[in-house]
Amino acid sequence: MEFTLLLLNSGKEVVIANFYTPQAIWGRELCHYRKAAGLTQGQLAERIHFSESLISGVETGQLPASPEFAEVCDVALATDGALGRLLDWRKGRSFPPWFGKWHDKEQVATTVRTYQPLLIPGLLQTDAYARAVLRGDEVAVEARMHRQVILSREDPPPPTYRCVVDEGVLHRPIGGPETMKGQLEHLISVVNPRLSVQVIPHGMHSGLMGGFAIATLEGGSDVLYAETAVRGLITSEQEDVTVAVERFEAIRTEALPLSMSIELIQRTVEEKWT
Repeated sequence: MEFTLLLLNSGKEVVIANFYTPQAIWGRELCHYRKAAGLTQGQLAERIHFSESLISGVETGQLPASPEFAEVCDVALATDGALGRLLDWRKGRSFPPWFGKWHDKEQVATTVRTYQPLLIPGLLQTDAYARAVLRGDEVAVEARMHRQVILSREDPPPPTYRCVVDEGVLHRPIGGPETMKGQLEHLISVVNPRLSVQVIPHGMHSGLMGGFAIATLEGGSDVLYAETAVRGLITSEQEDVTVAVERFEAIRTEALPLSMSIELIQRTVEEKWT
């Protein structure tokens, strides 16, 4: 990050982040609302129970604002939620450019089918599991949790979600026993008529080539998201999509039925993670 040195009228030097980064712009908005309310940084600190130094760091763009910080500032400064809404820039930043294209398709899909050989799919991850996978990147974790809203929304209805995971995913220690126990119990709890989770047993099967997802859009067209070592690839090329759909159906055929998959997940919780 680039920084700029400002010399105030008092002669005090203040370092601020690059003037046009989203973080610095958000800080200036906070400063605007604070001054409009007739408050000093110290007075605002007393009202929201955050330190004056944190407020100063946020206003100069040196420190990031958390959703909790934005929320209490919105209340104290009577902004009608403006500061909280302005933090949405963090969600966009947390997705690589190539993933943003898939995210847009995922949000409007009527059906999502996914196979994962290594990890629990992002849409089904718990906060703790996602935090371990993303190595504590809170912005990325928040964005991943926000993606999951599509599975519980009311309008439009949530997409039908069909998920198959390799059995190895249930045994891979991500974040420790407590995290894994919570994650597998979450898998069991989210199953409903529109959301299924199946497990494909250890051994040779059709899914050893890698993970992928297929989003079916309004009107019936499909978009493929295929994972590689360096990035995800998004395509609607009919030949690629057809191969992916056929492979998913083959994988799902080899997977355990839903009831047996749930029993296996529960048994793994009890025998390995409890």
